Amino acid sequence: MDGISLEIPLFIIATFAGALVAGLSGFAFGLVAASIWLYILTPLQSVSLIIAFGLIVQAYSVWKLRSALDWRRLWPFILGAALGVPVGVSILTWGDPRHVRAGVGVFLVLYSLYALFRPAIAPVKAVKAPGAAADAVVGFLNGALGGITGLAGILVTIWCGLRGWPKDVQRAVFQPVAVATFLVSALWIGAKGVLGADTVGLFLIGLPALFAGTWLGLKLFGRLDEAAFRKIVLVLLLATGAVLIV
Repeated sequence: MDGISLEIPLFIIATFAGALVAGLSGFAFGLVAASIWLYILTPLQSVSLIIAFGLIVQAYSVWKLRSALDWRRLWPFILGAALGVPVGVSILTWGDPRHVRAGVGVFLVLYSLYALFRPAIAPVKAVKAPGAAADAVVGFLNGALGGITGLAGILVTIWCGLRGWPKDVQRAVFQPVAVATFLVSALWIGAKGVLGADTVGLFLIGLPALFAGTWLGLKLFGRLDEAAFRKIVLVLLLATGAVLIV
Protein backbone atom coordinates (compact mmCIF):
# COMPACT_ATOMS: atom_id res chain seq x y z
CA MET A 1 0.00 0.00 0.00
CA ASP A 2 1.56 3.25 -1.15
CA GLY A 3 -0.62 5.77 0.65
CA ILE A 4 -3.16 6.34 -2.15
CA SER A 5 -6.16 7.99 -0.49
CA LEU A 6 -8.73 5.38 -1.60
CA GLU A 7 -6.76 2.40 -0.35
CA ILE A 8 -6.91 3.20 3.36
CA PRO A 9 -10.75 3.53 3.42
CA LEU A 10 -11.05 0.29 1.42
CA PHE A 11 -8.74 -1.45 3.86
CA ILE A 12 -10.76 -0.22 6.85
CA ILE A 13 -14.10 -1.19 5.25
CA ALA A 14 -12.81 -4.69 4.42
CA THR A 15 -11.49 -5.11 7.96
CA PHE A 16 -14.82 -4.05 9.47
CA ALA A 17 -16.80 -6.34 7.13
CA GLY A 18 -14.57 -9.32 7.86
CA ALA A 19 -14.83 -8.75 11.61
CA LEU A 20 -18.61 -8.36 11.39
CA VAL A 21 -19.03 -11.67 9.57
CA ALA A 22 -16.59 -13.43 11.89
CA GLY A 23 -18.38 -12.08 14.96
CA LEU A 24 -21.70 -13.27 13.55
CA SER A 25 -20.69 -16.70 12.25
CA GLY A 26 -17.51 -17.50 14.18
CA PHE A 27 -15.28 -17.77 11.10
CA ALA A 28 -14.68 -16.43 7.55
CA PHE A 29 -12.82 -13.24 8.53
CA GLY A 30 -10.08 -13.98 6.02
CA LEU A 31 -12.53 -14.87 3.27
CA VAL A 32 -14.34 -11.53 3.51
CA ALA A 33 -11.39 -9.25 4.22
CA ALA A 34 -9.04 -10.78 1.67
CA SER A 35 -11.61 -10.41 -1.11
CA ILE A 36 -10.71 -6.70 -1.03
CA TRP A 37 -7.26 -6.76 0.54
CA LEU A 38 -5.74 -8.79 -2.28
CA TYR A 39 -6.42 -5.89 -4.66
CA ILE A 40 -4.58 -3.34 -2.54
CA LEU A 41 -2.06 -5.36 -0.47
CA THR A 42 0.67 -7.86 -1.27
CA PRO A 43 -0.13 -11.56 -0.65
CA LEU A 44 2.31 -11.65 2.26
CA GLN A 45 0.67 -8.62 3.87
CA SER A 46 -2.78 -10.18 3.41
CA VAL A 47 -1.80 -13.50 4.97
CA SER A 48 0.01 -11.81 7.86
CA LEU A 49 -2.94 -9.51 8.62
CA ILE A 50 -5.49 -12.33 8.32
CA ILE A 51 -3.55 -14.26 10.95
CA ALA A 52 -3.01 -11.25 13.24
CA PHE A 53 -6.56 -9.89 13.01
CA GLY A 54 -8.09 -13.36 12.95
CA LEU A 55 -6.29 -14.22 16.17
CA ILE A 56 -7.71 -11.13 17.88
CA VAL A 57 -11.26 -11.64 16.56
CA GLN A 58 -11.35 -15.29 17.57
CA ALA A 59 -9.71 -14.69 20.95
CA TYR A 60 -12.20 -11.92 21.78
CA SER A 61 -15.12 -14.09 20.71
CA VAL A 62 -13.81 -17.02 22.76
CA TRP A 63 -13.57 -14.75 25.78
CA LYS A 64 -17.20 -13.75 25.33
CA LEU A 65 -18.16 -17.44 25.11
CA ARG A 66 -15.83 -18.57 27.91
CA SER A 67 -18.64 -19.90 30.09
CA ALA A 68 -19.49 -22.44 27.37
CA LEU A 69 -15.93 -23.79 26.95
CA ASP A 70 -15.40 -27.49 27.69
CA TRP A 71 -11.69 -28.31 27.69
CA ARG A 72 -12.35 -32.05 27.73
CA ARG A 73 -14.05 -31.62 24.36
CA LEU A 74 -11.50 -29.10 23.06
CA TRP A 75 -8.10 -30.65 23.71
CA PRO A 76 -8.12 -33.25 20.87
CA PHE A 77 -8.97 -30.57 18.31
CA ILE A 78 -6.32 -28.16 19.59
CA LEU A 79 -3.62 -30.83 19.79
CA GLY A 80 -4.40 -31.99 16.27
CA ALA A 81 -4.42 -28.42 14.93
CA ALA A 82 -1.06 -27.63 16.54
CA LEU A 83 0.48 -30.65 14.80
CA GLY A 84 -1.27 -29.98 11.50
CA VAL A 85 -0.20 -26.36 10.94
CA PRO A 86 3.51 -27.15 10.34
CA VAL A 87 2.49 -29.82 7.85
CA GLY A 88 0.33 -27.34 5.98
CA VAL A 89 3.06 -24.70 5.98
CA SER A 90 5.52 -27.28 4.64
CA ILE A 91 3.13 -28.16 1.80
CA LEU A 92 2.74 -24.45 1.09
CA THR A 93 6.52 -24.01 1.03
CA TRP A 94 7.66 -27.12 -0.81
CA GLY A 95 4.71 -28.23 -2.90
CA ASP A 96 2.04 -26.78 -5.12
CA PRO A 97 -0.90 -25.84 -2.86
CA ARG A 98 -3.17 -24.88 -5.75
CA HIS A 99 -4.37 -28.45 -6.24
CA VAL A 100 -5.07 -28.83 -2.51
CA ARG A 101 -6.99 -25.54 -2.43
CA ALA A 102 -9.05 -26.51 -5.48
CA GLY A 103 -9.82 -29.95 -4.07
CA VAL A 104 -10.92 -28.50 -0.75
CA GLY A 105 -12.99 -25.90 -2.61
CA VAL A 106 -14.87 -28.58 -4.56
CA PHE A 107 -15.55 -30.48 -1.34
CA LEU A 108 -16.88 -27.37 0.42
CA VAL A 109 -19.16 -26.46 -2.49
CA LEU A 110 -20.60 -29.96 -2.76
CA TYR A 111 -21.06 -30.31 1.00
CA SER A 112 -22.69 -26.90 1.37
CA LEU A 113 -25.09 -27.44 -1.53
CA TYR A 114 -26.04 -30.87 -0.22
CA ALA A 115 -26.65 -29.57 3.30
CA LEU A 116 -28.60 -26.52 2.11
CA PHE A 117 -30.94 -28.54 -0.08
CA ARG A 118 -31.30 -31.36 2.43
CA PRO A 119 -31.87 -29.55 5.76
CA ALA A 120 -32.35 -32.61 7.98
CA ILE A 121 -28.91 -34.16 8.36
CA ALA A 122 -28.75 -36.72 11.14
CA PRO A 123 -26.00 -35.98 13.69
CA VAL A 124 -22.98 -38.26 13.67
CA LYS A 125 -23.68 -40.46 16.67
CA ALA A 126 -21.22 -43.22 16.05
CA VAL A 127 -18.17 -41.15 16.97
CA LYS A 128 -19.33 -40.15 20.43
CA ALA A 129 -17.52 -43.05 22.15
CA PRO A 130 -14.21 -42.87 20.22
CA GLY A 131 -14.70 -39.13 19.78
CA ALA A 132 -11.30 -37.95 21.02
CA ALA A 133 -9.39 -39.81 18.31
CA ALA A 134 -11.77 -38.71 15.56
CA ASP A 135 -11.71 -35.11 16.85
CA ALA A 136 -7.90 -35.09 16.89
CA VAL A 137 -7.78 -36.27 13.26
CA VAL A 138 -10.24 -33.53 12.26
CA GLY A 139 -8.16 -31.00 14.21
CA PHE A 140 -4.98 -32.14 12.44
CA LEU A 141 -6.55 -31.86 8.99
CA ASN A 142 -8.00 -28.48 9.96
CA GLY A 143 -4.59 -27.24 11.07
CA ALA A 144 -2.96 -28.47 7.86
CA LEU A 145 -5.61 -26.71 5.78
CA GLY A 146 -5.08 -23.56 7.84
CA GLY A 147 -1.36 -23.69 7.10
CA ILE A 148 -2.04 -23.98 3.38
CA THR A 149 -4.90 -21.52 2.94
CA GLY A 150 -5.05 -19.34 6.08
CA LEU A 151 -8.59 -20.63 6.76
CA ALA A 152 -8.29 -21.69 10.37
CA GLY A 153 -11.59 -23.33 11.28
CA ILE A 154 -13.30 -24.70 8.18
CA LEU A 155 -13.11 -28.46 8.78
CA VAL A 156 -13.84 -28.20 12.50
CA THR A 157 -16.87 -26.04 11.67
CA ILE A 158 -18.22 -28.75 9.37
CA TRP A 159 -17.48 -31.46 11.93
CA CYS A 160 -19.31 -29.59 14.70
CA GLY A 161 -22.33 -29.27 12.43
CA LEU A 162 -22.27 -32.99 11.66
CA ARG A 163 -22.15 -33.76 15.37
CA GLY A 164 -25.45 -31.92 15.75
CA TRP A 165 -24.22 -29.64 18.54
CA PRO A 166 -26.16 -26.41 19.37
CA LYS A 167 -24.78 -23.18 17.92
CA ASP A 168 -23.24 -22.04 21.22
CA VAL A 169 -21.47 -25.38 21.66
CA GLN A 170 -20.24 -25.30 18.06
CA ARG A 171 -18.72 -21.85 18.46
CA ALA A 172 -17.20 -22.85 21.80
CA VAL A 173 -15.32 -25.57 19.89
CA PHE A 174 -14.33 -24.24 16.47
CA GLN A 175 -13.37 -20.74 17.66
CA PRO A 176 -10.80 -21.90 20.27
CA VAL A 177 -9.42 -24.27 17.64
CA ALA A 178 -9.12 -21.32 15.25
CA VAL A 179 -7.26 -19.36 17.95
CA ALA A 180 -4.79 -22.22 18.36
CA THR A 181 -4.33 -22.50 14.58
CA PHE A 182 -3.78 -18.76 14.16
CA LEU A 183 -1.39 -18.67 17.11
CA VAL A 184 0.80 -21.47 15.75
CA SER A 185 0.74 -19.85 12.29
CA ALA A 186 1.70 -16.47 13.80
CA LEU A 187 4.66 -18.05 15.60
CA TRP A 188 5.84 -19.62 12.34
CA ILE A 189 5.59 -16.32 10.47
CA GLY A 190 7.25 -14.43 13.33
CA ALA A 191 10.11 -16.91 13.40
CA LYS A 192 10.74 -16.27 9.70
CA GLY A 193 11.05 -12.51 10.35
CA VAL A 194 9.03 -11.49 7.31
CA LEU A 195 6.87 -8.77 8.86
CA GLY A 196 7.63 -5.24 7.66
CA ALA A 197 6.89 -1.82 9.10
CA ASP A 198 4.11 -1.25 6.53
CA THR A 199 2.27 -4.35 7.71
CA VAL A 200 2.56 -3.30 11.34
CA GLY A 201 1.21 0.15 10.45
CA LEU A 202 -1.79 -1.36 8.66
CA PHE A 203 -2.44 -3.56 11.66
CA LEU A 204 -2.66 -0.52 13.93
CA ILE A 205 -4.86 1.38 11.47
CA GLY A 206 -7.30 -1.51 11.22
CA LEU A 207 -7.71 -2.23 14.94
CA PRO A 208 -10.66 0.16 15.61
CA ALA A 209 -12.63 -1.23 12.65
CA LEU A 210 -11.78 -4.75 13.77
CA PHE A 211 -13.15 -4.25 17.29
CA ALA A 212 -16.25 -2.41 16.05
CA GLY A 213 -17.12 -5.12 13.53
CA THR A 214 -16.53 -7.93 16.02
CA TRP A 215 -18.72 -6.27 18.66
CA LEU A 216 -21.59 -5.75 16.21
CA GLY A 217 -21.29 -9.30 14.85
CA LEU A 218 -21.51 -10.79 18.34
CA LYS A 219 -24.59 -8.67 19.07
CA LEU A 220 -26.28 -10.01 15.94
CA PHE A 221 -25.24 -13.58 16.78
CA GLY A 222 -27.24 -13.39 20.00
CA ARG A 223 -30.39 -12.83 17.95
CA LEU A 224 -29.95 -15.86 15.68
CA ASP A 225 -31.88 -19.08 16.13
CA GLU A 226 -30.35 -22.48 15.35
CA ALA A 227 -31.78 -22.67 11.80
CA ALA A 228 -30.57 -19.19 10.82
CA PHE A 229 -27.11 -19.84 12.24
CA ARG A 230 -26.84 -23.10 10.30
CA LYS A 231 -27.85 -21.43 7.03
CA ILE A 232 -25.34 -18.60 7.51
CA VAL A 233 -22.54 -21.10 8.17
CA LEU A 234 -23.42 -23.17 5.10
CA VAL A 235 -23.63 -20.13 2.81
CA LEU A 236 -20.22 -18.94 4.03
CA LEU A 237 -18.77 -22.42 3.51
CA LEU A 238 -20.18 -22.37 -0.02
CA ALA A 239 -18.58 -18.98 -0.68
CA THR A 240 -15.28 -20.19 0.76
CA GLY A 241 -15.30 -23.21 -1.52
CA ALA A 242 -16.06 -21.07 -4.57
CA VAL A 243 -13.18 -18.71 -3.74
CA LEU A 244 -10.75 -21.61 -3.27
CA ILE A 245 -11.72 -23.12 -6.63
CA VAL A 246 -11.25 -19.80 -8.42
